[in-house]
Amino acid sequence: MASTAQDQDQDSPRSLRHLSIYLAGLVKGRLWLKVLVGMALGLIVGTLLGPSVGLVRPQTGTTIGNWLAFPGQLFLATIQMIVIPLVVASVIRGLSASENLEQLRRLGLRVIGFFVVTTALAAAVGLWIGDLIGPGQMLSGLAVPEPVALDTPARTTDVAALPQALLGLLPGNPLDAMVEGQMLQVVIFSSIVGVALVTMAPEQSRPMLDLLDSLQQICMTVVRWAMRLAPFAVFGLMAQLTTTIGFQAMLGMAYYVATVLIGLLIMLGIYLAILKLLGGDNPLEFLRKTRDVLLLAFSTSSSAAVMPLSIRTAEDRLGIRPSISQFVIPLGATINMTGTALYQSVATVFIAQVYGIDLGPGSMALVVAMAVGASIGSPATPGVGIVILAMVLQTVGVPPSGIALIMGVDRILDMCRTAINVTGDLIAARLMENWAGLRLPDAASTD
Repeated sequence: MASTAQDQDQDSPRSLRHLSIYLAGLVKGRLWLKVLVGMALGLIVGTLLGPSVGLVRPQTGTTIGNWLAFPGQLFLATIQMIVIPLVVASVIRGLSASENLEQLRRLGLRVIGFFVVTTALAAAVGLWIGDLIGPGQMLSGLAVPEPVALDTPARTTDVAALPQALLGLLPGNPLDAMVEGQMLQVVIFSSIVGVALVTMAPEQSRPMLDLLDSLQQICMTVVRWAMRLAPFAVFGLMAQLTTTIGFQAMLGMAYYVATVLIGLLIMLGIYLAILKLLGGDNPLEFLRKTRDVLLLAFSTSSSAAVMPLSIRTAEDRLGIRPSISQFVIPLGATINMTGTALYQSVATVFIAQVYGIDLGPGSMALVVAMAVGASIGSPATPGVGIVILAMVLQTVGVPPSGIALIMGVDRILDMCRTAINVTGDLIAARLMENWAGLRLPDAASTD
């Protein structure tokens, strides 16, 4: 079994390597710059079509904006379509490449613990920075959406319901979990299959691994097609949003955007400090080696879309063995949402301040718990943060209709927080490699 694991380590999936080279080429071709240009052009076109300038009637502008957003919606739908089979294939192949069950158990407990702690820390940082700067107080005179009456079920802390909730994490029907997009259940099912493959004889597990390799190649081909739409997607989505709410309203949100960006920079500093203190690595060297994948994450707003390049970067530039990178990074794309948790905390404080709602210590603790729980198992696709935020707001008694205030700038913040999420995935993989022993030398020390 050990020799088989070594063979799997040396034989990194061809599909992952092929697509990761293609994605790296997109970055070298300045995909991130094209995305920024698309964003700027989208703001200009949306401003001309929107209520700020009024070149066309509002109804006509909305219709044009919807058509301009078509490439963006197609990009999002394509990524969402392929994320489940990609995660299934990556998690199972990563687990089956592990040397033994004991190493797998230690690795799983450590990486999940790391993701949960850093996500909770990010949510706490978001609450602190939002309360310190108070971006919602700057919009006290703005007309805000009327609070919507919500039929919120009474919250209960009955521990008797906990066993049933835990059992609910195990998918009774894996196909149903995939259809409904229950990512945490999909990851648990994939993990069980991967562990089972580790315990089987190589001649029995090889056909399944070959099938999953083919599935990965199919997923990578679809992702490669989707990447070509990224600049047009950002242009169309920004044009649609600006057409709808107007450029002046977006300028009024600059204070809120700055608050989130400051929080994300603080979280990046915390990540780099953890890497230095616990891993002994040079933070600046780490950023230099991972800049391509971080730029691509910024461009696509999707941890899942950049997963192949993240795995290749971890293996070739950070010296992480495939049995760790192909398990930690797909798992991180599913449950590591530090940037999203921070964003949700700032957004909750911001909307509460706009409505004049005071969040006490109990509500803030609930925001942290909800951010951690909701982030785990959410799809690694663009725009999912808004869906999670609605649930967090409803839980703490803040009107979810306030989300309308921040929808216009969510695309910019989504790009930034995705880069932070991918940074967390790579740092977790680097730390797990160090703690697993037999550290590999860095495979590449040059650009």
